Order: sequence, then structure tokens, then C-alpha cells
Amino acid sequence: MKRDLKFEWLYPNTPDEVWHCLTNSELIEKWLMTNDFKPVIGHRFQFRAKPMPGWCGIVDCEVLELVPNKKLSYSWVSGPKQGSDQIKTVVTWKLIPEKDSTRLILEHTGFEGFRAWMTSFILGSGWKSHIAKAFASLLPKKQEA
Repeated sequence: MKRDLKFEWLYPNTPDEVWHCLTNSELIEKWLMTNDFKPVIGHRFQFRAKPMPGWCGIVDCEVLELVPNKKLSYSWVSGPKQGSDQIKTVVTWKLIPEKDSTRLILEHTGFEGFRAWMTSFILGSGWKSHIAKAFASLLPKKQEA
């Protein structure tokens, strides 16, 4: 079993504003998790949250690709602390300018095997609802003309 996730949102903000929210560690903490992220290729970082059954509360990551205001990609390894039960995936964010807005595309790929396939539904639900709303709330508000 293999499954990939893909979500798209259109924000009335510039790519620079969306990028800032996507790559600023303090803002990431507000819309996702506590972290030690730095926008540097090869930087290893962690997301941290409260542990739950089957999940140690830590996501180990490494920045794989970084094109300012256009693309950010990092590995995402989660599950138990170590071992073959860990789920290894990749998160990719793409920013596409559209008139006075930015289309943000999230692809979370590589869910292989039954456990990972099931986890993809939990993560997908979170990306689609809570995370998307929290992210949008941190973007600068646009004044009506």
C-alpha cells in the first residue's frame, strides 16, 4: 500500500509573506509544532509535540531543498523512537504566485505499508483542517480597497 497527500490553498498574500510564515521557526511553532527549524539545506531539525500511543512526539527532519519564495522540502521521520516501525516520508511546499495571491501546495509523500497508510489519514486530516487554519491566521491581513 502506498499513499501520497496533496493539498492546495490560495492566500491573498505575496509569496514572500507566505514564505516567511512557512520558514520562520517561531511562526512554525504557532501553526504546527515546537521546532528548531532553520531554512538551510542539510539542516537537521525536529518537530516536538506531546507523545501519544504509537508516537514518541518527535519528528526528525532534514531540509532537502530550498528555493526562497518558491519551494521547501524536508524529510519527515516519525513513529516510535527508533526501528523499522518508523514512517519515513517527505514534505514539500510549493509557492506559486497568482495575480495578487499565492497558491500554496503541500505534498506529503511516501506513505508505504499499512501502518504508514493509516497514519496518512490522521496527518491528512490535520493538514487539511487545523494546520491550514492556524497557518492562514498568521499571515498578514490585507486591507480592503
